[in-house]
Amino acid sequence: MKQFMTLLRKDLKIEFRTFDILSSMGIYAVLVLVVFGVAFMLGENSYDITPLASGLLWVLAVFTSLLGLNRSFNREREFSALEALLLSPLDRGVLFLSKVTANALFLSIVFVVAVPLFVFLFLQGGVQGNGVLAPSAPLVLAPLAVGILGIAGVGTLLATITLHTRGRDIMLALLFIPVIFPLLYSCVTASSMALLGISDSMVFLQTLGMGVGYDVIMILVGWMLYDFVLNG
Repeated sequence: MKQFMTLLRKDLKIEFRTFDILSSMGIYAVLVLVVFGVAFMLGENSYDITPLASGLLWVLAVFTSLLGLNRSFNREREFSALEALLLSPLDRGVLFLSKVTANALFLSIVFVVAVPLFVFLFLQGGVQGNGVLAPSAPLVLAPLAVGILGIAGVGTLLATITLHTRGRDIMLALLFIPVIFPLLYSCVTASSMALLGISDSMVFLQTLGMGVGYDVIMILVGWMLYDFVLNG
């Protein structure tokens, strides 16, 4: 726990000093919202975007996350800082968990700003919003939390694998999308049910449970394999 807190504190201090990852993800998220907004402004005024809202929200989540994950190991790659870190008597699994936690916190901070803006623009009196949300709409926070944790876990592992590859940005995206698909399916389905109104709470919980199970399995796999990944 002491190693975990030291590593996490290091990542948070550096990020809140420079705002490198947060600023890039935040600007990208706003740009994506602006592009969506302009596209739907050109459509019919009567068009109901609510059935598509979940998909648009997760498009925003996935591509913003990829941008942040690509930059999450920039500091460790510079001046051989990662090699120096690995020379210390440090458990590799703790390094993985600290990076997952830091990436999840950064993603959460970005979505604290992006999600209310998304709701205002597209669901509640904005570009196409009709001002009426289903009573179950706040439950969309549950699949968002599950998705952020899974994206941070899988993304951290894949970002480490592609750290020293040529064209690592493209390689991360190529590996990330197929691996994360089961989580995306679960979270998009649960988000759609929450935004459109939950007719069957058991189905919602089962769908959300699939995402939770995916998170647990993938984070455990990443934790167990991280030593092999770093030494591979």
